[in-house]
Amino acid sequence: MQNYSFRRDIPVEDGYDLIVAGGGPGGYAAAISAARAGARVLLVESQGCLGGMGTSGLVLEWGAYGRYSMKMVAGLASEIRDILEERGLAFQPQKEPDPITHVVSFHPEGLKLVLDEIMAKEKIEVRFFTQVVDVEREREAFHVNGVILNNVEGLRYVKAKAFIDGTGDALLAKMCHAPCFEPEHPMPPTLMAMVDGVDWDSMELEPCGLLVNQRPVVDKAIADGFFSQPDRHVPGIFQSFGNLGNMNAGHVFNMSSLNCRSLSDGMVKGRQQVQEYLKFYQTYFKEFANTRLITTAPMMGVRDSRRIKGEYWLTVDDYKAHRHFPDQIAINAQHIDLHVRNTSEEEYKRFSSAFFDNEPFQDGEYYGIPYGTLVPKGAQNLWVAGRSLSCDTLTHAAQRSQIYCILYGQAAGTAAVQAISTGQTACHLNTKTLIESLRAQNCILPQEELSETMTKN
Repeated sequence: MQNYSFRRDIPVEDGYDLIVAGGGPGGYAAAISAARAGARVLLVESQGCLGGMGTSGLVLEWGAYGRYSMKMVAGLASEIRDILEERGLAFQPQKEPDPITHVVSFHPEGLKLVLDEIMAKEKIEVRFFTQVVDVEREREAFHVNGVILNNVEGLRYVKAKAFIDGTGDALLAKMCHAPCFEPEHPMPPTLMAMVDGVDWDSMELEPCGLLVNQRPVVDKAIADGFFSQPDRHVPGIFQSFGNLGNMNAGHVFNMSSLNCRSLSDGMVKGRQQVQEYLKFYQTYFKEFANTRLITTAPMMGVRDSRRIKGEYWLTVDDYKAHRHFPDQIAINAQHIDLHVRNTSEEEYKRFSSAFFDNEPFQDGEYYGIPYGTLVPKGAQNLWVAGRSLSCDTLTHAAQRSQIYCILYGQAAGTAAVQAISTGQTACHLNTKTLIESLRAQNCILPQEELSETMTKN
């Protein structure tokens, strides 16, 4: 491909403290926490709503907020869940839900509305259908001066004091030439779908809202030659509102969310898979005989993508050692949910062994996620929020869920305002002050010792 260079004059905007790129769980949490701390925030989002995977991606379940008797997730993640439940926009599939371990299924339109209301209340400026297409970064220091945005009005150069990458693919960090990691074999995505006409009352359901004993039927369909690809890992159709179901079935293998051709082909393949799995449920389960497709998601359900190489690189050794950090901005005890990468029986056994057969934590045990996983190496005024934090593939598979991305965003937004108000930089932030601020926002951070300097490796 031949390169082409040109120059043009574009309008300049100024006056923002913080620009957040991406309105998914990490991005909207970062914007809210920063605005509540007094920052003037601009949030830009490529879709026409906030919520990311929870709305445009139709991933409509938020998992447990803790393990056993220990709650681990609070702060904004609890606040938003509570609002949804109070308004009847979320429900718990469990008959007797536990306040810590219960799963929440929510209505995507409800989450859109709640987020719109919070943005208005906190006076956060939101620009939909807008993308960051380039950045201005200083040559010597890793300091970002501004970003170039593109939308229906054309190009704009917008200045700010700090920036947060909530794109999910570390797009802003990559434009800044931050060191990044791109998995050679990323976890395959799934195109989610909403279905109607499900007879939930006639079913025996698992606590998460899935039909019990589905796996033998999947095996039978594979033996019958029903599927175009014999994928043994089928999460299934989750119970949703009324007779609705949220279908998470089918992996788009060998797709990269970082390649436009691959992503485009993947959307086509995903829609084909939705039709195939709908027919599977209609054919093999009497409970789903009258199920109909309502819609597929407008956004691919990407699980794994580009991640930064930050001031701290979190590894599976940290996970296995249940390591705690004085500057941890979140704690976790989830299984490693690394989906199958091909259709072999051996790969499904690998997944099953890691997710179902191995219990990595006992009651009260957890590992910490240190602040440095949110900071690109050497960055002075740039953070990431969401699934593109700095970690290896195995730990990423345990901490990529929406509620944890909200925690990362809350920490990044709080850190950005601290840096702006004190003159500190992202890579040399007083983390003792940060943790104290997050605790004041009801984040669960039980470390006994704090440190003014971040953990690095």
